[in-house]
Amino acid sequence: MNTRNAYALRARTATGTRPAAAAVAAGTPLARPLPAVGGGAAAPAGASSALGSHALTDRAANARLAYCEESVKGRFDAIVPALQAIAGLPRDADFPERAQALAQARLGYALPESVLASAWIAGPDLRALFAHCTFGALRAAIAQFTQDLLAQRETARDASNFFLDCGFHAVDISPCADGRLKGLLRYILRLPLSSFTWHKAYAGALFDIETDVRHWMAAELRRYREGVPSTADANTRYLKVAVYHISGSAPGQEGCAAHGSNEHRAIDAALERLNQFRQAIENSFCCGAGTDLLLIGVDTDTDAIRIHTPDAEGALNAYRYVDNAQVFRDTQGLSADQARLAVHEAIRAAAATAGWGAGTGEPHEGMRRLIANLLINNLSQIDYVQALYDGCYPDVGHAERYISVGDGFEEVQLRNISYYSHLHTVEEGAAHLDVGIKIFKGLNLKRGLPIPVAVHYRYDSQVPGARERTIEKVRRVAAAIGARYPDLSGQGLLICQLSVQDRPAGSPLELVDGGTL
Repeated sequence: MNTRNAYALRARTATGTRPAAAAVAAGTPLARPLPAVGGGAAAPAGASSALGSHALTDRAANARLAYCEESVKGRFDAIVPALQAIAGLPRDADFPERAQALAQARLGYALPESVLASAWIAGPDLRALFAHCTFGALRAAIAQFTQDLLAQRETARDASNFFLDCGFHAVDISPCADGRLKGLLRYILRLPLSSFTWHKAYAGALFDIETDVRHWMAAELRRYREGVPSTADANTRYLKVAVYHISGSAPGQEGCAAHGSNEHRAIDAALERLNQFRQAIENSFCCGAGTDLLLIGVDTDTDAIRIHTPDAEGALNAYRYVDNAQVFRDTQGLSADQARLAVHEAIRAAAATAGWGAGTGEPHEGMRRLIANLLINNLSQIDYVQALYDGCYPDVGHAERYISVGDGFEEVQLRNISYYSHLHTVEEGAAHLDVGIKIFKGLNLKRGLPIPVAVHYRYDSQVPGARERTIEKVRRVAAAIGARYPDLSGQGLLICQLSVQDRPAGSPLELVDGGTL
């Protein structure tokens, strides 16, 4: 990242308090504001505020997020220079000691003794060391994000209460698996992780309808059996959200690979899945009215979102949306209150779209509250990218550090940190995995570096034998990955780390079989 700008962003101080994240529309007080969250460890002392040009920017959160991005990505960026320095050391009897001292000084952890001990014969196995260091940086990132997650339990409870205030008893979010959306919750939307939401990424945002119907069933069963988070007779809804992405600077090259960088195909495919999800519930349970749909687009160059506003009947449209980049421009220089009102006016204007985007009126009040808060939260992220990167990320394309296979590390939420392939078996997820391998052939193999693959699944410790079965699954999937790409695996160009984790977010990471294949 732009370290100089990140330092300046954290070091600058600003007076004044953070503006509330909710506004008053037409004189009606909104529900409790949706809490925005920072990421990773807290910013250093004296850096509690950060530069922001917009009246609604959460400067303190931007400072924390900048520190998080700098520290996490800095660990990955330090790997290659450190290994280059190690490769230049004399290969004599003191090589292991000097290599370990250099690794501790530059990376903060030790290297495998077995790899260093045989280095005097043909040099150190730099591919194995690269994978070891990548996974070491990943584990450090998990620990950092987990610490922050555990410290923000109250924020997560506030978010759950906000969703209930808006009339939603569960929120299921399915973004594209592209690494540029990896920071969707924590950065782009500023939403905390909580048990209230499901968050699972799929290539092209093509979520599995059957799986999500089961999530819906589980949420409804819990309401009927336990009255959690709302009773069955409460007038609340299940919200399903799909998130596609585009590239404003290179729309035909750096858009969604699953849809050939075609924006219209990405939108149409996401809309189709959302409508099929609702239809599946209506066909099976005759209660489709209990579900709401929302479609969000992200320009991965700037992190600005567009929210496709449902009409009064809950229907979505490709041509009816609020463009938050335009809202940001229109509200620059306004006071905080004026900017909030402008956000609500933008939602009303979108609902009144004519022509191809015409609908049947405005969405219900709770949906308007949610959309307004997401837009306001995202204004801070647009300002964040403005301050750090002059408004556009330098890595408009892929720059992921590893491939995440399985259930993923939901704690680690940072842009372009990983490509995610959600799968139960390699056979049914082969297309998604192939996309990741293709991406990393360009990112790593052309530089002679191996492809790190983190195979990770979660288990439910309340279910007898779940941990043991999950470990067997991890081993089976890792073996299947090696069998699918035998040339890469045989040459040491594809290296896996195997791990499992209990289902609650923030649970300890457990390595399997020493961690790598």
